[in-house]
Amino acid sequence: MVEIPLVRLLYPLALALLVAWWYVSWSGDRKTPWVALSRMLAQLLLVGYVLAYIFKTEYAAVVLGVLALMSLAAGWIALRTETKKRLKLYPFALIGVVGGGGLALAVATQLVLKPDPWYSPSVLIPLGGMAFSNAMNAVSLAAERFFWERREGKDPLRARALAYKAALIPATNGLFAVGIVSIPGLMTGQILAGVSPLIAARYQILVMLMVYSASGLAAAMFLEAARRMAVNDRT
Repeated sequence: MVEIPLVRLLYPLALALLVAWWYVSWSGDRKTPWVALSRMLAQLLLVGYVLAYIFKTEYAAVVLGVLALMSLAAGWIALRTETKKRLKLYPFALIGVVGGGGLALAVATQLVLKPDPWYSPSVLIPLGGMAFSNAMNAVSLAAERFFWERREGKDPLRARALAYKAALIPATNGLFAVGIVSIPGLMTGQILAGVSPLIAARYQILVMLMVYSASGLAAAMFLEAARRMAVNDRT
């Protein structure tokens, strides 16, 4: 695998900055893209050092603690657009992220990959990141669409149905596009590392099923909780 010099990352960064400039110019939001890009750079540079330590741990509690922090952060970030109801909805978002993402992660790791030991950080943490991040995105889309539909006068059941469909658009598009439009990151990385494309494809199938399940389960759990809240509060 080619080691990327940091200076070469300036090229894709320039394109990302162009996108951020368009975002600011067209939307008027002068904060979001710059904060997002800055956090991405800082977080990834930091996580490289942190993971180097965590991957050497022999304690299950450390790995489970990392997964718990990831899920707590994902639940909060999922409600970024729902500032007025964020605290009230946070438990529901956690139910979706932890329940949906956690179940999908458990099936993928403990029933399919079966790492030794079962809490192997090099397996659980990267896959946990995929499961929780996709669950987070699904909850975020579901929340935004559900409350928009409620403001438009839709009843809770109809709002739930429309929000669920919208929440699964990215995951569903991924199923349609994979292998034709895109060769996903995991599969690409394995191929670059010299793994047989046939073996890499199996891993990618596992990841795609995990991602789709995490998204669908998380959105369903969140929306059912939100629907019950809407019925009780008439919101």
